[in-house]
Amino acid sequence: MLAKVPLSAQLCGMSDFVSAPAVTEAWQILDRLRANMRVTIKGKDEVIEQVLVCLVAGGHLLIEDLPGVGKTTLAYSLARSMDCSFSRIQFTSDLLPSDVTGVAIYDEQEKRFVFKKGPVFANVVLADEINRATPKTQSALLEVMDRARVTIDGKAYAVGDPFLVFATQNPVDYEGTFPLPESQMDRFLMRLHMGYPEAADELEILRSPRTNYDDIALNAVATSEDIIGLQALSQQVFIEDSVLEYVLKLVAATRTEAEFKAGISVRGGLALKHSAQARALLLRRDFVLPDDVQTLIVPVLAHRLALVRQSSDALEERRAITATLRRIVASLPVLV
Repeated sequence: MLAKVPLSAQLCGMSDFVSAPAVTEAWQILDRLRANMRVTIKGKDEVIEQVLVCLVAGGHLLIEDLPGVGKTTLAYSLARSMDCSFSRIQFTSDLLPSDVTGVAIYDEQEKRFVFKKGPVFANVVLADEINRATPKTQSALLEVMDRARVTIDGKAYAVGDPFLVFATQNPVDYEGTFPLPESQMDRFLMRLHMGYPEAADELEILRSPRTNYDDIALNAVATSEDIIGLQALSQQVFIEDSVLEYVLKLVAATRTEAEFKAGISVRGGLALKHSAQARALLLRRDFVLPDDVQTLIVPVLAHRLALVRQSSDALEERRAITATLRRIVASLPVLV
């Protein structure tokens, strides 16, 4: 049950659900995760913040950018900062759905089929270059990303808890890529872009003796129980009705926008709400501000939208969607 009063009020005795030590410990865990990731990810504090927002909100993350800008390194930095199980799936055109989820194999000794779990059974799953696999293989992730389980021969198998799919992909107009279907894109809570580092940060990277992400040496600073606790706590961050109404107005505006083929679904509105709560917790607040919503509207909503007049240039279409979303934000007054 979501809290009806701010955490600060709860800490004063209005509710025993959240205690001051729990909130303080949550902030300390988030600070450790952020500092740990900064060791290998230089000059990308905003990206790190949004990755942690996605983690705390309990969603899945898609990083789309050019090859060689640090997408996989970012995923490794997050995974190795947590004492959780981790697996990497290199998506290729010949990858089969069973290579992802697992397969039932007949055991001669036991005289029955035995399910052999695939690499998706982990807390953090790196789906590297996900759009190099065929749509059939991409669809193998639909159920597990939505329900954290895999169904084989009518039997459901739970995956890790917490469970995060951290997918990377090259721009969709690159040779040898298959665009992710809308249903798959909608499973990702956020889509982020790395971009090139600043000159000073890139110089520091060049000076580093580390040559690739396999050389990343980070100590885990959080456990799986810590992450589960953070995710539960973020849902208790207070969000006032006027802020919820603001979220609804933004979502409704995308449904009447002539440039979009279709507006944001209810799932998208919930994603924006949960992400805003997670950002507030990350920034040491016990309540959501309209600024949280405005900051996250592009990473949370842009990948769920498509233009009526689609461009052959994926980057140009992405820019047009972003510009339209920002115009919508600028046109709606914030009354809270």
